[in-house]
Amino acid sequence: MRKVILTAGVLAVLLVSCEKDSSESQNNATDAQEQEVVVDMSDFSLYVESDDLTGKSSGAVEKCVSMKNLEYRLGKNKGLAKKMYDIEYTTRKAIALKANGKGKPGGGGGGGGTPPPIYEGAITIPVVINIIEKFPGEVTQSQITSQIRILNEDFNNNNSNTSGVPSAFAGLVADVDITFVAGTINRVVNTRNSWGTNDAMKDPSQGGIAPTDPANNLNIWVCEIGGGILGYAQFPGGAAATDGVVIGTDFFGENSAGGIYGKGRTGTHEVGHWLNLRHIWGDGRCNRDDFVADTPKSDRANYNCPTYPTTHCRSADMTMNYMDYVQDDCMYMFTLGQNERMRALFVAGGPREGFVN
Repeated sequence: MRKVILTAGVLAVLLVSCEKDSSESQNNATDAQEQEVVVDMSDFSLYVESDDLTGKSSGAVEKCVSMKNLEYRLGKNKGLAKKMYDIEYTTRKAIALKANGKGKPGGGGGGGGTPPPIYEGAITIPVVINIIEKFPGEVTQSQITSQIRILNEDFNNNNSNTSGVPSAFAGLVADVDITFVAGTINRVVNTRNSWGTNDAMKDPSQGGIAPTDPANNLNIWVCEIGGGILGYAQFPGGAAATDGVVIGTDFFGENSAGGIYGKGRTGTHEVGHWLNLRHIWGDGRCNRDDFVADTPKSDRANYNCPTYPTTHCRSADMTMNYMDYVQDDCMYMFTLGQNERMRALFVAGGPREGFVN
């Protein structure tokens, strides 16, 4: 009996030892696999190639000044460039690891195993809406309700216009699986005519509204930006005190005053920036990119409602992408590559992990 017990004990030790060796081997193999992924950052840039590439429509509407706001923030925060470089490096590595089959299913939904490099589960984002209006009720509840509905349509591939996607891009349409839920609505009355693009609307000392818990809420500011500007957003990596999206009063939700830009898609575009998407033409000539593999290169923004194909840089532009500048009715898709880029933000240690952990 003693001999059997001793033998069983020896076997147990051997089994534990084997399991430990196996675990260490798997970890070493995983480390080696990750080291095999080469991340090329040679094309990374934080600046537009030239000012004219941000462009204005024929109606003098400047759709988005996110890149201009980024330049302003880079000038004020000397550590921001390095932080954004690191986020970009991590994002590219995650996408490369996923493409190479690294990481096991389960990390996105608590299923165990090695967490996948890109978050795989459904995502819910609470939205705090900060309204700065010239008189009480200038921004209506209807605008608020419609903006949340439109965000949910667009980030869940329920935009009815998506049925018109050209066959060349039909296999690239993504369901991002992000749901937005309206939370606190903050309102202040201020008769200021223009808030500009340097984040004054986020500063209570200037009459604005401070963000609410930006690690766990998407903050949207609604105010008159001025200069015909529709909106702008802060990219991941920026200061918590200014984190969020700004949308002009006329272009928030469904609003006839916004004209062709009054169908709520400015919100979709700017939230795309907040989730680390660049303009689809890369804010540069044909040698600049938006860092997404499945979006064609272009050297300019598109406006109004272009016919397909509209060709630049020897390929048809994806004018219907939410990250172009076309009118609201004519943008209706994110790509699979853009989806991966956004989802890389939500893994443990990522800049938007607070929304899923």
